[in-house]
Amino acid sequence: MQKTDSKSWFSLIKLVESSAWFQGFIISIIIIAALTVGAKTYALPPAVEIAINYLDSFITIFFLVEIILRFVACDNKKAFFKDPWNIFDSIIVIGSLLPISESDMVLVGRLLRVFRVLRLVSIIPDLRYLINALLKAIPKMGYIALLMFIIFYLFAAVGAIFFEDVNPTLWGDIATAMLTLFRVATFEDWTDVMYETMAVYPFSWIYYIIFIFLTAFVFLNMMVGVVLDVMTQETNKQEHDAQEQNHAELMNQMQQMQQQIVALNEKLDDKLNEKSDKS
Repeated sequence: MQKTDSKSWFSLIKLVESSAWFQGFIISIIIIAALTVGAKTYALPPAVEIAINYLDSFITIFFLVEIILRFVACDNKKAFFKDPWNIFDSIIVIGSLLPISESDMVLVGRLLRVFRVLRLVSIIPDLRYLINALLKAIPKMGYIALLMFIIFYLFAAVGAIFFEDVNPTLWGDIATAMLTLFRVATFEDWTDVMYETMAVYPFSWIYYIIFIFLTAFVFLNMMVGVVLDVMTQETNKQEHDAQEQNHAELMNQMQQMQQQIVALNEKLDDKLNEKSDKS
């Protein structure tokens, strides 16, 4: 009887934890938690501040209960901590339990409360998919970033050599020149920089056009292409996994049907044997 009750409780917890309304309620609480953190940055009346503190305590307790329910509802408890998103949520929830007071850990506690909004990523599957694709694209993007750094370095060296006399503040050394080129690459008043050097070197516009073409068009499109390629691979992988899962479910259903057919045939044979014995 106790085993039956425990199974029923486990099924109920699992049903609640996986239900759409409960997931939506969690998302709403996460959004409210983000709003409370933002509200604390304003000068509020004492009564409102006290109410927000009570609300923050409720949110912290709710997150603790939610992570416990998720752990209880997990069939494989060891696999629960193998999921990086579960570890991330656990760290955020446990860190939120740190008391916000005048202590050395007050900044850590406040930061972890700010990071609670990131739990939206772990709750919403589509956001997890995007983050996973972005993380997998980082190694390939690293080589593009290295190539961009080389281009920045070369153009900064050329700019520091030719344009130092024009404006030492922008081209005084190679590090400052790289910052100036970053300003040019982001189109932040880059024409002012170009016209300033064109007053001394009329054909310096070629320098800026080539640099902008490489950074703003070629390398940016390469970055986007890498991310899209990884996302396409992830989408194909998910579709393949879904097809395999559906195939496995169909095979399981067919096996169950075969077992039922065999059981029915055995019952029919038993009844026929009984009739033959009576006759």
